[in-house]
Amino acid sequence: MAAKDPLSLIFAALADPTRRNILTRLSQRPATVREIAEPFEISAPAISQHSVLQSV
Repeated sequence: MAAKDPLSLIFAALADPTRRNILTRLSQRPATVREIAEPFEISAPAISQHSVLQSV
């Protein structure tokens, strides 16, 4: 797959509802991966793999 432009990558990341929810939670206050994963049916390691967390 060819590299996409930065804006396309941002919109692709924001298309995922889980990532949007993570961003909303992090915009309210800092949180650990465990705290972020709590309301989702996703493990903490899976949450940490979401690219949105890698730039926070």
